[in-house]
Amino acid sequence: MKRLLTIMILAALLGFAAFKAGVWWLADQRMSEARQALGESGVLERGKIGSGVEGRLVLSGASWQDFELTQPLFIGRAEFDAGSPIALLKALVDPSDLPASWSLQAEGLALVLEATMFRNWVTADGASGSEPASLFMLPCAPDPRQQLGSGDLLRMGITRLAGELIVHQSPYRLHLELNSANTGSLELKWPGARINLSSPELTLTSSAEPLELKLRDGGLMRRVAAYCAREAGVDPAQWAGRALNSFRAGLQSRGWSASEQLQALYRQWLLEGGEITVTLRPGSESLGIPVRSADESADGSVAWALEYNGAMVPDIFLRKAEPVAPELPKEVLEPQAPREDPEVIRWHVEDIEQATEWIGRQVRVSLSNSNVVDGRLASVTEREMEIAREVAGGEVVYPIAVRAITVFEVWRRGQVQ
Repeated sequence: MKRLLTIMILAALLGFAAFKAGVWWLADQRMSEARQALGESGVLERGKIGSGVEGRLVLSGASWQDFELTQPLFIGRAEFDAGSPIALLKALVDPSDLPASWSLQAEGLALVLEATMFRNWVTADGASGSEPASLFMLPCAPDPRQQLGSGDLLRMGITRLAGELIVHQSPYRLHLELNSANTGSLELKWPGARINLSSPELTLTSSAEPLELKLRDGGLMRRVAAYCAREAGVDPAQWAGRALNSFRAGLQSRGWSASEQLQALYRQWLLEGGEITVTLRPGSESLGIPVRSADESADGSVAWALEYNGAMVPDIFLRKAEPVAPELPKEVLEPQAPREDPEVIRWHVEDIEQATEWIGRQVRVSLSNSNVVDGRLASVTEREMEIAREVAGGEVVYPIAVRAITVFEVWRRGQVQ
């Protein structure tokens, strides 16, 4: 009996070790395949791999660096629960063979914000008059071309985006939640839908049922309205009117016009934020929003199922209209930031008042005492600029008074003529 018990214990230990090793190897292989498949868009770092005998796979310290962004997305901990060890092994062997029910929870999601989040070559082409006007444009300066960006969020005190992602897949529906600490949350419920890891685009056609989307702004819109109105030199009501005009122009460029109630709701949400619950159809051109003809009366028989702060809002629909291409002034077609020529890179003199836009870049400053300091621009305030220089064993940060700077230069690619 003792010998049998010893054999059983050894077999259990060997089975446990084989399971852990098998999960680690299979997960490493799948992550390598994912890294290769996404190689044209960015760099995926898998971090540490862990597992549980109940059917869990855990990745710790993973990250995703998109080539278009200057900062990576950090993933503190991601846990995939297949429900059983056999289901986990099958899913790792063939990602298209996911169990009927599974869940994914990613915690510690963090994206550090910079004044310029997109790399210069991404925005080098500027605006194109042939494209439909953007639906959601939030002007944040006297010049309406300057929209709300990461630099504005930094000045509002939002230094990073952080939160968690929860996905529950069942045989009957897909449930997704994205919760943020400072920018609200998003919740999605889609009956009959299934996530397809092998062909993600098939997920959008996996169900003919409408999905329910719930958006909560977490107080962000009030802060945005107050900040952008102040930056534009107008009161919040006037600012909301400008944003509403952009919304109308975006719809007109697509051949639609919004009902009066839809316009009023959009304006209210810009100023107050809140919770919006809508029903969408991903396969529809209008995403399930009812579209009336231009002369059809608004009798309430056809309207979008939309709730605002728990109350149903009537008469939300679109009307068919003649598409109107946005007429952009010549200056709008020019980029707001200097475009760059990938063939030329050298020092370029920049406006010191716009120094915050170059945080993290290699800069050179000439001082009133004829000294020259170059290094990585670490931070900028109204009175002081910090430049970090590499020395043996690390990095040293030099504070420099802004009033002592006579010339501010940035090491970047040449400007397109």
